[in-house]
Amino acid sequence: MNHGKLYIVSTPIGNLDDMTFRAVETLKAVDIILAEDTRHTSKLLNHFDIGTKLFSYRDQNHSKVFRKIQDFLDSGMNLALVSDSGTPLISDPGFKLVRGLRDAGYELVPIPGCSALTAALSISGIPTDAFTFLGFLPKSSGKITSILKKYSDLETTLILYESPFRVNKLLKYIVDVLGGNRMVFIGNELTKINEKCFYGKASEILETLGYTKLKGEIVVIISKQEKSSRNFD
Repeated sequence: MNHGKLYIVSTPIGNLDDMTFRAVETLKAVDIILAEDTRHTSKLLNHFDIGTKLFSYRDQNHSKVFRKIQDFLDSGMNLALVSDSGTPLISDPGFKLVRGLRDAGYELVPIPGCSALTAALSISGIPTDAFTFLGFLPKSSGKITSILKKYSDLETTLILYESPFRVNKLLKYIVDVLGGNRMVFIGNELTKINEKCFYGKASEILETLGYTKLKGEIVVIISKQEKSSRNFD
């Protein structure tokens, strides 16, 4: 049997000019596009004159539609998975689907492109040689503190996603748990008209954001714990 393939397609995080030629051609060529939000994705498809049929896929409906997706592939159809923006699976739906299809032996093809994580890291001024991505932290104060303590001595850059309504609260935890001298980069609405970036000590950024209104997606990058040096001379 000639099974179809699933293409994991990255889409812009804001600026539609960041859409790759390969992504456009892939979305035109496949038989069905699996979308996190079909209404949102319809706007993207209309912009690039893509008429491919949409099919709703989210983590919440995975168990209901997984067998149907397998049927599509078994019939020889090629599918594409997109999230609302950026690279699918990176704090977006898709992991359950990819793991299930990978375990079942289907072919998966990446169509790389935009990611808020790497876009922010590339301009952060914070070391990029090793980093740990924590995604969105829980809402519980105790869990936030616990996670930050767990990674406080890790010798890698830390990267988080956060909402504009909680970023000040997160910065307070960073100051209290990791220390006010940790270097922090905040990337807000990257690639969009209202893009804002902040860089400095955690305590300074906390003060600055107290007077700044943010909206949309936020990437928070935290420098690793610097080793203290001793002079034994």
